[in-house]
Amino acid sequence: MGTTSYLHLSFIFFIALFIFPHSWNPVTQKGLSVHAKFGSVLETKASKPNNLLTEAPVHPLDPLTVTEINTVRAILSSYVPFSRAFPAIHSLSLDEPEKSQVLEWKNGDPLPPRKAHVIALSNGQTHVLTVDLDLGLITEHVTNPGSGYPPLTAEDISVALQVVQSNEEFNKSIMARGIQFSDLSCGTPSAGWFGPDEEGRRVVKVQCFSTQGTPNFYMRPIEGLTLTVDIDRQEVVKISNTGRGIPVPKSANTDYRYVAQAKAPEMESINPISIEQPNGPSYRVEDRHTVRWANWVFHLKPDQRAGMIISRATVRDSETGEARSVMYKGFASELFVPYMDPDEAWYFKSYLDEGEFGLGVTAMPLVPLNDCPGYSYYMDGLFVSADGSPYVQPNMICLFERYAGDIGWRHSQLNNFQIQESRPKVTLVARMAATVGNYDYIFDWEFQTDGLIRVKVGLSGMLMVKGSPHENMYQVPTKNMSGPLVSENLIGVVHDHFVTFHLDMDIDGTDNSFVKVNLVKQETYPGQSPRKSYLKAERRVAKREKDARIKLNIYNPSEFHVVNPSKMSRLGNPSGYRVVPGANAASLLDLNDPPQIRGAFTNNQIWVTQYNRTEQWAGGLLAYQSKGEDTLDVWSKRNRRIEDKDIVLWYTLGFHHIPCQEDFPVMPTVTSSFELKPVNFFESNPILRAKPNLETDLPVCRPPGQS
Repeated sequence: MGTTSYLHLSFIFFIALFIFPHSWNPVTQKGLSVHAKFGSVLETKASKPNNLLTEAPVHPLDPLTVTEINTVRAILSSYVPFSRAFPAIHSLSLDEPEKSQVLEWKNGDPLPPRKAHVIALSNGQTHVLTVDLDLGLITEHVTNPGSGYPPLTAEDISVALQVVQSNEEFNKSIMARGIQFSDLSCGTPSAGWFGPDEEGRRVVKVQCFSTQGTPNFYMRPIEGLTLTVDIDRQEVVKISNTGRGIPVPKSANTDYRYVAQAKAPEMESINPISIEQPNGPSYRVEDRHTVRWANWVFHLKPDQRAGMIISRATVRDSETGEARSVMYKGFASELFVPYMDPDEAWYFKSYLDEGEFGLGVTAMPLVPLNDCPGYSYYMDGLFVSADGSPYVQPNMICLFERYAGDIGWRHSQLNNFQIQESRPKVTLVARMAATVGNYDYIFDWEFQTDGLIRVKVGLSGMLMVKGSPHENMYQVPTKNMSGPLVSENLIGVVHDHFVTFHLDMDIDGTDNSFVKVNLVKQETYPGQSPRKSYLKAERRVAKREKDARIKLNIYNPSEFHVVNPSKMSRLGNPSGYRVVPGANAASLLDLNDPPQIRGAFTNNQIWVTQYNRTEQWAGGLLAYQSKGEDTLDVWSKRNRRIEDKDIVLWYTLGFHHIPCQEDFPVMPTVTSSFELKPVNFFESNPILRAKPNLETDLPVCRPPGQS
């Protein structure tokens, strides 16, 4: 059990087991890689054609192609500052054209100049570059634009684990706990930022688990053993070993796979269910990224950081047939996940999952018939590894129609039983799921024919658990634990999840306003009415950014509208959309707590800022070890004018998670959502003339014995 045995250490990212491009089998052309494990297994009737090697961009917002990525790599290779050594590429994506260029572009027009946005590390310096693909030149180059660093790469993780592997004190600690090195899996949680001790160098934490007897190593933590590694100097900065007396939890009942279940569930079985589409799906995907369905058209693309981006969403007017602008761009901008334990091995766990790791790079292939129904369309992501070569993230987005038996609208006439009108609600869903280490995040963008967009986030996967000497609550001497026991020797640490969305709403054009419609209690005058009080709607237009910082409060109810003041209905109401909050949670951390300083974009549930193409990532462009000086909170403090301007709405969806036994060993999915709903956008109900379903339209299944 010496260092040689330790070579069996499983290299895992605290983000995803299959994140590493170098573990993928190469394809013979142009350095493109494809994850061979999933190959043809995921082909479905509505799957995309496999032409990534030859495709060319046809839309200004189409992601970079294989040819373009390889061109960028060649340009960087010949760039003088990188002539001695090619830099580590941490991000390489389309540098989108100016918004005005995209809005002016029409099908058949020449594309605006294609550019790439690159974030690279070289000699300890962060380089942010713009590469003009048409000119073959680097046109912008900024060094160290902020205190933080770009996301860690697979190579960074490999270096950190190799440093740990050769550390004598760590090896002795593992042997002292009686753990076989061949059973180790170690991960690299981000370090956060907690003052000057770790500034000026890229550091990562390393913690380990035992895989003995289970694939679910997250339930077998080696508690209290934490190493801090300087990635660039390749040295261990600090070792903390506070959990010597805490046993590694047992593997019993931790395997969540179907094949591992010893007995059938104590419930009556459910017969297989699916939605049949005899005539095929109603949506179509043109040129790989433009989606057309019912009265909607939008651009859909995978993104290495955001995961999935919806752009140029328009809906057809039910009266005129005109395609009307609703949203220029929408995506998840940042995730903030702080854990509530001040211990040495836990205090730093306050993740910015998107800026530190990326949602696209952690998006695993979706599972047909389970993640997505039949006749789903699957879309691959094309991303870039640290050496600048392209690789494929297969089947990371699915597109499908959903009918869950919901009703679009209905009414039965009480005085005329012959009048019974009802319409089914069929919707279109774009879905992706990111496996960010132990957690799985499921993102749905759902489009309805009545113009509504519902954005839903689901949480599943594994808890991040803490080892405990206690097997049940009767043994706990005090209640001073960071969470309840969820199994023997396992504490489910209390934590939060916050997802902040960037919503560049363009309601019938770019010049919009944000209106807060307050419900205010009014008291009647003596003798005016038998009523004592009633509610009145009062509209207030936000003039500046500080006027649009909203903390939700059910005892101070309001509606929140984005309107176009120059586009009026026939009745004189401004065309608009409103954000409709669902279940939500607010951060309760001290505003001066280092994690909350970095996650200050969660200080409000709603923000509105003046549009700025550089302000996309709520936690900052360089989030890893950042100090919080480049966040949505900082931008909003500029207090720019937002009335009748091009504005961006930001919405934060929050979850407080107090774990329970039902979350072990894998969590049932919990979801929350919000809606973007038309308000005076249409002249009347836009689905009034929708056709009802008839029994002759589809085969009707009936219970046995019924004709």
